[in-house]
Amino acid sequence: MTKDERAHTELLPPLEDGEWRRVLCVAAHPDDLEYGTSAAVRTWTDRGITVDYLLLTAGEAGMAEPPEVVAPIRAAEQRRACDTVGVGELTILDHPDGMLEPSLDLRRSVARAVRRLRPDAVVTGDFSVEAPWGLNQADHRAAGLAVIDGVRDAANRWVFRELTESDGLDPWQASALLVAGTAAPTHALAVDVAAVDAAVASLRCHEAYLRHVTGHPDPGEMIPGFLREQGAAAGVEHAVTFRVHRLA
Repeated sequence: MTKDERAHTELLPPLEDGEWRRVLCVAAHPDDLEYGTSAAVRTWTDRGITVDYLLLTAGEAGMAEPPEVVAPIRAAEQRRACDTVGVGELTILDHPDGMLEPSLDLRRSVARAVRRLRPDAVVTGDFSVEAPWGLNQADHRAAGLAVIDGVRDAANRWVFRELTESDGLDPWQASALLVAGTAAPTHALAVDVAAVDAAVASLRCHEAYLRHVTGHPDPGEMIPGFLREQGAAAGVEHAVTFRVHRLA
């Protein structure tokens, strides 16, 4: 988009995150958060905001080797990716890769993490059937629906009572739910070149996985391109855009 085109387009407003102290990012697989969202994560952690990751599966079905071989490889790669952008706690659950459903069990897993970590905001990925890049993967769709419901479940004392009665986790209301990678964003977080470089490095940490993706673009070209495109929507050089749902 040219400067003249931007001048005739309503720009996305900046993300209002000045009061946040903690963010929880929830995704289906290792690497899901490395396609641009990690630039926002690095921006937040550089500002002193604690960011934690919850992965609903180990991504064990994503490579040619047997799942019991793949799971620890992907966990190690994800931990290195997390370290690249300053993520604190990484939790990887054992829901089945490739077969996620937005079930009560999956919702409970999300609600448990929200109650335990008590984030100001929760981030997940696009869960539409037709995502901006094409037909969305089944686990991504299920994960997003479970996050929507699990975040609300976390605030309701009478849903999943065992979280309070057995686990000692009091209800917690996050103030915002952010959806990354959507075709209809509402806000943008400007990110600097250091955050862009960190996002590229975080994706490159998934070395073994990327070798199994035929024709995968070079992260050093793809990620900056994504972030420039999103920045154009906000009138800045680079940005991460989100669809923001205020919850409190």
